[in-house]
Amino acid sequence: MTSLDRAAIEASRAERIDWRFKGMPAALHGLTIAEAAQRRLDLFEDGFLGPVVVLDAPAMRHNLDTMAAWCAEHGLRLAPHGKTTMAPQLFADQLDAGAWGITAANASQLRVYRAFGVQRVVFANQLVDPAALRWLSAELDRDPRFEFVCWADSVRGVRLMTEALTAAGGSRPVDVLVELGGENGRTGARDLDTAVAVGEAIAASPVLRLAGTGGYEAAVAHGDWATKQSTVDGYLANLRELTIRLADHFTGPAIVTAGGSAYFDQVAAAITEPWPDGLEVVPVLRSGAYLTHDDGFYRGISPFGREHRLGGGSAFRPALHAWAQVTSRPEPRLALLTVGKRDVSFDEGLPEPQLVRSGKSASTLDGCSVSALNDQHAFLRLAQDDQVGVGDWISLGLSHPCTVFDKWQLIPVVDGTTVVDYVRTWF
Repeated sequence: MTSLDRAAIEASRAERIDWRFKGMPAALHGLTIAEAAQRRLDLFEDGFLGPVVVLDAPAMRHNLDTMAAWCAEHGLRLAPHGKTTMAPQLFADQLDAGAWGITAANASQLRVYRAFGVQRVVFANQLVDPAALRWLSAELDRDPRFEFVCWADSVRGVRLMTEALTAAGGSRPVDVLVELGGENGRTGARDLDTAVAVGEAIAASPVLRLAGTGGYEAAVAHGDWATKQSTVDGYLANLRELTIRLADHFTGPAIVTAGGSAYFDQVAAAITEPWPDGLEVVPVLRSGAYLTHDDGFYRGISPFGREHRLGGGSAFRPALHAWAQVTSRPEPRLALLTVGKRDVSFDEGLPEPQLVRSGKSASTLDGCSVSALNDQHAFLRLAQDDQVGVGDWISLGLSHPCTVFDKWQLIPVVDGTTVVDYVRTWF
């Protein structure tokens, strides 16, 4: 099992709660995060300030177990993208559930990971910054257990990496995957011949090792759903071909990695098919949003949420919600809530009103929608004028968790209305 520094996580829980952490009740000020978790406060009775984003503990546990079981069934390693949460406490949960490693997107994230002792990191980008490469080289030498692999998509990038690492003078080579892209995609070599040339340049470098191939299939998926699926299948077929063409240059078992949270079923089918004799492959999925899932973007595109895929129904449960109060009822069928763009995601869909809590009772909020967000307000359009009143609490389902976590440094974890823990993020 890939490890991380549990002592560092426990040390971070000695941080004291104060005015820096929005939503926290005054009753917790001066307590450590660990002490606050022991208090088992009630989200509504003990002074939490709206808006407050919460994580649902049973739903997260379900999602962890579901993804772990699915990956094990399909013969996949999982290196979830940590940028979704930037919460080492949650990384620990993912690793405990069997994750093979944690994926990072940039050098600042990598330094957070290493501060908490993450031992295996997939760096899903080309790393060419000399300062970052100097730091990486020193970190590899400092900790012989640290396993790191990054990407390259150009011969020039390989040259820049080689120059910087040679100047750094480290003793350990850096493992690199050839990144394959596609037309109208993001990064990645645009054709197989270019990608092969990149792989050969990596293999020829005295300070790099060719460790496999990778990419991100969703970046090339455009058009209607059928077209997207066809394009993804074509991309994954090219990734297989690239891996086979580079087989003689790998220094060991080849890592082949792809997979966000939309097409991981197609990725699994492609990278776990039998490979040619003599080509040993480690298939790695990098999905990150599965941990909390959502009530919008991923609910609509996850393989588990499509009726015709994986048995139908949503195998993941939304575990990320916001609670906000009604602060104004200025017009019929309009309520203003104390939550806005500073608090919740809005890039892939607006929040979804789900429950209204008046006093100690909660009921479903049917036929309502959020029509707009300002910095600190949400416009809640009501189906009936008497559905909510000033002071009521509204539960909102959120879309695209990647742009929620970065707005909260400390997030309560709830079981029902009881706060059972707090998660510290590091953005």
